[in-house]
Amino acid sequence: MTLDVIYGESRHRQIARRVSEVLKLAADEGTVYLGYPVLSTAEGRVHVDALLVSKDHGLVAFQIADKMPTSLQPWSKLIDQQDRLYSVLDSHLGRHDELRRGRGLAMKIETVTVFADPVKPPDTVEEGHYCSLQEVAPLVESFPSLDESIYQALQAALQRVTTLRPAKRRARVSKQDSRGAVLKQIESGMANLDQWQKQAAIETPEGFQRIRGLAGSGKTVVLALKAAYLHAQQPEWRIAVVFYTRALYQQFEDLITRFSFAHSDDRPDYEQLRILHAWGGSNRGGVYDSIARAMGATPRDFKYAMAKYGRDDAFKGVCRELLDLASPSDDSPIFDAVLIDEAQDLPPEFFQLVYRFTTKPKRIIWAFDELQNLSESAMPATDELFGTSDDGATLPSLENVEGEARRDIVLPICYRNPPWALATAHALGFGIYREDGLVQHFDDVGLWSQIGYTAVKGELRPGFKVELERSRNSYPDYFPDLIDPEDAVVLQTFESEIEQDSWVAQQIKRNLEVDELEHEDILVVLPSARTAKRRATRFSRVLDRQGVASHLAGVSSSVDEVFMPDSVAIAHIYRAKGNEAAMVYVLDSQYAVKTLNAVSRRNTLFTAITRSRAWVRVCGWGDDMDEVAHEIKKVSSNSFRLNFTVPTPEELEKIRRIHRERSKAEAETLDRATRSMTEMMEAFERGEIDLHDFPPDLRTRLLELFREAPTDGDA
Repeated sequence: MTLDVIYGESRHRQIARRVSEVLKLAADEGTVYLGYPVLSTAEGRVHVDALLVSKDHGLVAFQIADKMPTSLQPWSKLIDQQDRLYSVLDSHLGRHDELRRGRGLAMKIETVTVFADPVKPPDTVEEGHYCSLQEVAPLVESFPSLDESIYQALQAALQRVTTLRPAKRRARVSKQDSRGAVLKQIESGMANLDQWQKQAAIETPEGFQRIRGLAGSGKTVVLALKAAYLHAQQPEWRIAVVFYTRALYQQFEDLITRFSFAHSDDRPDYEQLRILHAWGGSNRGGVYDSIARAMGATPRDFKYAMAKYGRDDAFKGVCRELLDLASPSDDSPIFDAVLIDEAQDLPPEFFQLVYRFTTKPKRIIWAFDELQNLSESAMPATDELFGTSDDGATLPSLENVEGEARRDIVLPICYRNPPWALATAHALGFGIYREDGLVQHFDDVGLWSQIGYTAVKGELRPGFKVELERSRNSYPDYFPDLIDPEDAVVLQTFESEIEQDSWVAQQIKRNLEVDELEHEDILVVLPSARTAKRRATRFSRVLDRQGVASHLAGVSSSVDEVFMPDSVAIAHIYRAKGNEAAMVYVLDSQYAVKTLNAVSRRNTLFTAITRSRAWVRVCGWGDDMDEVAHEIKKVSSNSFRLNFTVPTPEELEKIRRIHRERSKAEAETLDRATRSMTEMMEAFERGEIDLHDFPPDLRTRLLELFREAPTDGDA
């Protein structure tokens, strides 16, 4: 056991850290929060310079005295401040039923005022404690311990995560063994932040901070908590919470509003704390268009950007335009802190704009999936994200310093995805059990360990065989306790689209009527954004025949919403990204196994499967689905372990060359050439043409081409 220290925004930063060092001598477990929580009354803020939560020593709140009292009047003020601290903590914690016993709290709140030197309070002081820094440790050691259940409830109350519990109490749940009952237990089991999430949510250094982790590790929740905390501590700051997937707007607004009420019993001031899309649009503002207007430039829309730079580089192009227009005189900051989610989806040019328009010390926090979109091994280096100083030095420092807020935090535990679903998603995404071998792999093989895998056989070294499984500390206990691995991931193959849609619709009806799930617990994911509108219309008709209402997210619902009451959400992969549901149906999964652009297609299937919080149904039809079925059966029969040979750098380069992303024009050219070559070879086999029928120059070029072409072993 260790004593965690969380470095929040304290009024007396240096002395508060000295208090934390002293507390390490008195307590070997629990958490010390500096400058946390934020407590408010009708009369204003109440400062908590340090707060100890320890099973062995209870709850102890510290205030640091500005100076030594010299008369009775200053003592009266100090006593009033400590009484006010006690009162507001008692009121705040008393809201939680788990912390109450009869008419009072189930534990005692100890309050301490700390002085630089030894001090003797007046004889009239009957409650509270007043001591020097040197006397803190023996004083804390004298305080009584807490019951385990009270200790856990206290941690949850202080971490604000009780506000994450669903607004609905799942009143329809009447059967102890239904999926709804299981989901209710899972949701109640997510009450506490883990050690890494606590650090990421509360600690904000003077400058840059990077938060890394898999999808489902809590990055969005952490950023929402951090935004609400900073807003409560510094209400005058101009804070921007930024994302790229529009459907996250609803999620961020809901989380930040609830966390702000927990901090200050009031809604956030959304003029100061702005939830912004990275680009912006006609209906909602964004970071890009805010910066453009601050520069006096005309914001560009997607239609313009796509026509000039292409779909893939549209946002990068318009951000580059602003950077080229900007001059030092334009750098009038419009943000005091910027929190960026989904950073892997944003170009370096966007980060450089944010840097120029954020006040010093450049409080920029970015969170991203360690895997990116599977086709990249890591985020661009910080030099590429922000550029360098005039002398070539890296601008952001991400080095963690002992005794300070951490600048680089990894969230290693995946709370969203059951380990079996995540292993299946990785197997399909990388092509682990693909008959023709891997389609992609990390540059850094050590990344497997960082994202929660452990080698049970072999070695994680290039050229070596290895067998990986999800490490036991990479997922919470409620998954193996509550979910059967064979039910977590279910494969279903069909002869036709009609058969697939009929089965899925019947299952959804059963989920609602028998399994006691709500409409918002279900998400149907379509792999292709291009055909989603027509495809969703066909599937909606099948659902309608089962009496189930549905909507296509962003089309028959708001662009900022995915889920709606009493309606099942259907979403293409880009709209589903960043969201989650207890039961996920992946339709038309055969889409993932086409040879052309195999990486992006498999990434689509990976992303769809990892939307699941409990159960996923991977469905598809036709002959192409046989390949998906083969790979899923292999990972299941291998107890959800990944067996493969780690590619060498040379092999990895070949894999990338073979499976490189091709543009639409390149894909069409390859398709035409393939058809022509197929027709030619078939004509050869039928004896209808001979090699000597070709003109001599073409015959010579064909022979040279085939001599130079790599064999299967070289490709």
